[in-house]
Order: sequence, then C-alpha cells, then structure tokens
Amino acid sequence: MKKLGKGFTIFLFLLPALLLFIGILIAPIIVSVYRSMYDWNGFSEGTFIGLQNYKELFTNGSIKFMVSLKNALLIAFFSVFVQLPISLLLALLLGRKVKGERTFLSIYFMPVLISTVVIGQLWLKIYNPDYGLLNRFLDAVNLGNLKHVWVGEVGTALGSIIVPTIWQYIGYHMLLMYAGVKGVSVDLREAAMLDGATKSQVDRYIVIPIIKPIIRVSVIFAVTGSLKAYDLVRILTEGGPFQTTEVPSTLLENMLFLRNRYGMGSTISVMLIVLCFAFALAITAAFRDREV
Repeated sequence: MKKLGKGFTIFLFLLPALLLFIGILIAPIIVSVYRSMYDWNGFSEGTFIGLQNYKELFTNGSIKFMVSLKNALLIAFFSVFVQLPISLLLALLLGRKVKGERTFLSIYFMPVLISTVVIGQLWLKIYNPDYGLLNRFLDAVNLGNLKHVWVGEVGTALGSIIVPTIWQYIGYHMLLMYAGVKGVSVDLREAAMLDGATKSQVDRYIVIPIIKPIIRVSVIFAVTGSLKAYDLVRILTEGGPFQTTEVPSTLLENMLFLRNRYGMGSTISVMLIVLCFAFALAITAAFRDREV
C-alpha cells in the first residue's frame, strides 16, 4: 500500500507537466495530422481527401516543396560542416585559459542575444547594392566586378541567407562546447602533457572524445534548426527571387495565409515534424555507432 501511495503521489506531481506536454505538443500534432487529410480553407467545412495532400506535396511543381527542402538541407549542411567546426575551434581555444577569456565569450555570444529581426535588418544594410558595406568593400579593394545585388539575384540569394545564419549561431554552439571543454579533468590534460602530448593532440585525443555527447546535441540542433529556418529567410528574401530561397516554413506560411490552403499547410507541418524527428534519431544513431 505504501508503494502504491508513493506511486500515486509521484503521478499527481507529474500530472500538470504531463497535461501541459500533451496540450502543447501532442494534441497539436494529432490535429495537424487530422487536418492534413482534408481540403480545408480554414473557414468552411473541409472535404476529406485522405493522403492526396501528401501526394500533391511531392508531385506538384507549383508547390515546390522539394525545392524548399533542398534549400533547408543546404543550410543544414553548411551549419554542420562550417558553423560547428568554427564553434568547436573557438571552444577549444578558449578552454585553454587564454587571456580575456570571459570577454571573448561575451563577444562571440552576443549575436545570439540579438533579435533575429534586428540581425536580418543589419545584414540587409550590409548587402545593399548601393550603400552596403560588402559592395563598398569590393570597390575599395578593386574587386568591383564581384559586386552583386546579393539578396536579389538567383545565384547569390541563398548564400546571402547562409552566411548570417552561420554567423548568428556560432556563439551558441561555442558556449555549449565550451562548457563541455571546461568540464574535462585538468588531471587528464596534465597527464597527457607529461607524456609528451601537444595541446592540439590533447584536444584531439582527449577533449573531443569526452565532449562527443555535446557535439551530438549541437549537430541535432543545427540540423533541426535549419529545417525550421524562417526568420532570416522571411526578412532577407521572403523566399525569392522566384522562390529560389523558399524553405518549408516560408512555404507553410504561404499556404496558410496567402492561399488559404490549411490542409496543405498542415501537411507541410507534419512533414517538418517527421523530418526533424528522423534526423534527430539518425544523428543519435550515427554517434552511438562511433562510440561503440
């Protein structure tokens, strides 16, 4: 009876959090799955069409979901293979107790604290074809032939989104990895140094293997965050030019608020949820295999 009473008490304490979890996460997902099987404009009675929205999503060229997914995956690629290595390098360097360590941490983390809307406006000024810093710099170094309308040309628009995305979140991942680096035992470092290991060898063979769980979390955050990218794309290009920088979130917005296709919008949201979970599981499995 005591065990039963203890279990019931634990259940009562967990119940508010469980109800909150179901109400905020599980219930909306179920509703989205349900709505994705309807042709619904958000106002009138919807028509049940089964999996027709999913079929249209992958076959209808006017929706361009595959283009938006490709763009999101490109952002994820550069986030993982450019952003995270820079973050790791900074974390390792700062973890060596360099002079002004706290100051550097604050400077690198500052972009994370700034609103994405502000960052988007800042980079719009940098990319401005008339008075932007980037084109003015190219003029100053006699590379005026490389000047572009950066966010307005098909060939440069997506890159113009990737660069500020990488810049903004370098400090975020650096701080996660820095916490892991500082948690590595000083005794391990000193023992390796006494055995003749250099600082770079200590980082490679001792520190990085120890902080692999944190690196895994950063990879998951980088990939899923790229799949959910919205703010900078909306501010810098609004999915243009000619939908070449469309990502799933901006396509979702387009379907809901411009075309009044709430059923298709729900379908895109379901696909985003599935993709985020799938990538998170795949990354976890990949790191587990390496650890074995």
